[in-house]
Amino acid sequence: MIFNILQADTLAQAAAETVEQTIAAQPVEMSESLFSMFRMGGVLMWVLLALSILAIYLIGKKWWMIRSASKIDANFMNDIRDYVTAGKYKSAVTLCRKYDNPVARMIETGIHRIGRPMADIQSAIENIGNVEVARLERGLPILASIAGGAPMIGFLGTVIGMVQAFFNMSKAGNNIDITLLSGGIYTAMITTVGGLIVGIIAYFGYNWLTSRISDLVYKMESSTLEFIDIVLNPTEEA
Repeated sequence: MIFNILQADTLAQAAAETVEQTIAAQPVEMSESLFSMFRMGGVLMWVLLALSILAIYLIGKKWWMIRSASKIDANFMNDIRDYVTAGKYKSAVTLCRKYDNPVARMIETGIHRIGRPMADIQSAIENIGNVEVARLERGLPILASIAGGAPMIGFLGTVIGMVQAFFNMSKAGNNIDITLLSGGIYTAMITTVGGLIVGIIAYFGYNWLTSRISDLVYKMESSTLEFIDIVLNPTEEA
């Protein structure tokens, strides 16, 4: 009886060690499997990897820029109205320079031109706004190109893989083996998946950033109209 109990404990301990070793080996095996699949995709997978890194970098950089450009005090325009109404233009300029965003720079430009014809003030503000929007949109065409180009690169890999598979078949003659086709098929499928993944990331990132910029442009236009109203009616209460 005691022998059976000891034998059962030994078997249980051995089973537990086997499970632990299997669990510990799974991440390594999975990592090696993914890297092997990546290598089977061929040279084009390195191109897609570079494009994915560039896409993620652009999305992160633009997100941070737009986030910073959107930060402004909710009472900013009310404070500007108070300063302009009181004729405290220097204080209004100082307030604008506290904020590093397009709205503040546009309003500062308008304040410097108070006293000139309204058309000049509006034109100067619009010019600054166009410069700010162009700065925010810089790099988005590259992201759009990645969104459209990555799937095409993946499709190119598909064609190359199938050409490789048929070439191997032609060389084998009557001795066709499935292993002769596996390399080309792997290249075809893996590059397709890689291209689609990169393209999807870039596509959704581009559309999301574009929508954020559109929201910011709307805020800039709204602030411009409010400032023009302040200049035209400086004594009118908000």
